[in-house]
Amino acid sequence: MEKWKCKICDWVFDPAIGDPDNGVPAGTAFEAVPSDWVCPICGAAKDEFEKE
Repeated sequence: MEKWKCKICDWVFDPAIGDPDNGVPAGTAFEAVPSDWVCPICGAAKDEFEKE
């Protein structure tokens, strides 16, 4: 699975890790992350991420 990087703060979403503190378990592909999920660092919307 591909990693995705926030264009605002450069935080990287790694599907192997997910974002468990915000309801996204490890093993979740970025495409399967809910549309209302936001970057845990800066709050950017999901559409502010790009493939790394």
